[in-house]
Amino acid sequence: MRWTSGTERFAPAAATGGARRSPAWWAGLDAARGLALIGLMAVQVLPGHHAVTPAPAWPHLFLSEASAALFILLAGVGLALGSGGRFPHRGRWLVADRVGLAVRAVLIAVVGLGLGALMPGDAPADNLLICCGVLFVLAIPFLRLSATALFVCAAVLWMVGPLLVQGVTDVLPAPASAHPAFADVPAEPGGTVSRLLVTGTYPALPYLSCLLVGLGVGRMNLRDTGIQVRLLAAGAGLVVLARTADPFGPYVVGGHGRVPATGGTGTDELAEVLVRGPDPWPVEGVWAIAAGLGVALLVLGGCLLVSRRAGAWSVRLSAVGAMGLSVYTAHLVALSVEIRYDLPVIWSVAHLGAAVLLAVGWRRALGRGPLERVLDAVGDAGRRTVLHRQGRLHRT
Repeated sequence: MRWTSGTERFAPAAATGGARRSPAWWAGLDAARGLALIGLMAVQVLPGHHAVTPAPAWPHLFLSEASAALFILLAGVGLALGSGGRFPHRGRWLVADRVGLAVRAVLIAVVGLGLGALMPGDAPADNLLICCGVLFVLAIPFLRLSATALFVCAAVLWMVGPLLVQGVTDVLPAPASAHPAFADVPAEPGGTVSRLLVTGTYPALPYLSCLLVGLGVGRMNLRDTGIQVRLLAAGAGLVVLARTADPFGPYVVGGHGRVPATGGTGTDELAEVLVRGPDPWPVEGVWAIAAGLGVALLVLGGCLLVSRRAGAWSVRLSAVGAMGLSVYTAHLVALSVEIRYDLPVIWSVAHLGAAVLLAVGWRRALGRGPLERVLDAVGDAGRRTVLHRQGRLHRT
């Protein structure tokens, strides 16, 4: 989602890397956001398991990790473009970027907590907005870094993240409601933090590596065809590496030779116990995150490449992506109505069709989405305050 587009109006012209002069290039980013939203909406409506067996259904196998990783990766790209693009801001511009990002993080989290208050306990949705608010706060110290430094930080966090998560999980209390709301923050502060950081469906600590990769990607010249091809190659390599290395995790730690016969334990469950211990791990494995990030890079690189010859399908996807916050919020509001999903495929098609019609119609008639306008206005007000205050101090 392009949640930081308004910041470009305050940045020096060279800092944004010419993004404002490249409508086709922006359309490619928005199309990738549209695909991420479609994947998230499908996962949240379609059943997670087969009706007869407990095996995961194919939408969750192919879309769950990839859609979330793409969603967060693109949020990182937007943060980078709003804070200087290839030339990260310094001085008062950097301070203004950090204040604006903090304001946006709070506002997104407020929207997510408000939606959590609407959700019944068995609602088929996972609130990614609160996670994004937390991620934006965690990203504030990284805004000044270059692309290389951001990629290094992402790699280190990806490797040490599971240890960090396990240590934090041992300290934090039991997680709070599956749909955190305003009332949960004062009533169960520790449980709410636990769910947002490590135990939720989209925990912030493991996914921070995806956001940092997005920040690094946004520091590159994404209009360059060579960079777009490199994104495709990096994504493909990451997917192959993740899918190849994941099955060998139990053998690497030497667990198979030390475990007695276990009746009724499947291969996947046994591998999870061997690698993660007898207690359930609070997050998806590192290789699942890596595979999702690889698919996200593939989608982003592909959308940027095909945006040069965009057709009607790209226009519709771009409209959905450009109004991502408004569309996703409307989707969650619709899910809060306790309708029994006896026909999940029909409901999924209805949600996707309504999202496309709403986004295309609104964009043609009114331009930016309603929540995007509010987010930009509030964030830009915070940035202006910092810039004007520091400008007066500099003059005096």
